Formats: sequence, C-alpha cells, structure tokens
Amino acid sequence: MPDTHMTSTRGPGGHAEPERRTVLVVDDEDDLRDIMCFSLRRRGFDTLAGRGAPEALAVSRDHDGPIDVLVTDLGLPGVTGSQLAAQLVAERPDLRVLYVSGWSPEVAVNRGLVEQPGNVLQKPFTPDHLVGAVRAVLLAPVGAE
Repeated sequence: MPDTHMTSTRGPGGHAEPERRTVLVVDDEDDLRDIMCFSLRRRGFDTLAGRGAPEALAVSRDHDGPIDVLVTDLGLPGVTGSQLAAQLVAERPDLRVLYVSGWSPEVAVNRGLVEQPGNVLQKPFTPDHLVGAVRAVLLAPVGAE
C-alpha cells in the first residue's frame, strides 16, 4: 500500500521523485548525533539537530517547514525522550517519533520510558538500521508510537 502522506515532485526528465523528508535528531552525545545526521543526509533526508530538549524545542519552533520525524535518545539531560516527544507532538501533531536507546525496547517499556517497544531502536545500530527505522516510522500511521 503506498504511503498516502508522501508527496512527490517532478525531477529531471519529468520523473516523480519523493519529497525530501526532514528529521530532527536529538542526542546529547555530539559524535552520535553527528553520525546519525550524516547517515540520514546521505540517504536523502534533510536533518535538524539538537543536543537536548531546550535546543530541540527551539530548533523546531524556528523551523518554518514541516518536521516529519523526531529521532531522540530516551535518556536526555533533565527529561526523557518521550517527554520531549510529547511536547513536540503537541506543537506538531503530524510528527512521527523514533526513540534510540542503550536499553532494549522491552527494558524501555518496563522502565516506563515508552508505552510500546515498536519505535525503539537499540544502540549500537548501523546507519542502515537507522535509515530503515526512520522509513518504517514514516510508513506507520501518525501516533502509532
């Protein structure tokens, strides 16, 4: 079934090309955040980045265009990734969320960090796993996390 949320534009030669999607990546580990952004950009995504919740909220509020996916660490300084996600989804109801964590998805659920394990990508992961998880989140209905 095609993604009804994905639009397309006409590229060179009149071929339909998928619209670029924007991902907000939030992690307090600079190197990991940079690698995630680099990996996503190499696969055709636009990226925004934040070190923690205050910076991510400011980036989101300053960004005029859509943000399609939030990729956030579950363990941020001062808040959980799910608390940040709740704030951002309140401001951007169509935002989809992917959590990354050193804990397994089941442990994240048991610790009360997320309600369901489906949108938790366990660290360490490869760039291919990250991109695949972001694409899967884009195909899921909004609010499925």
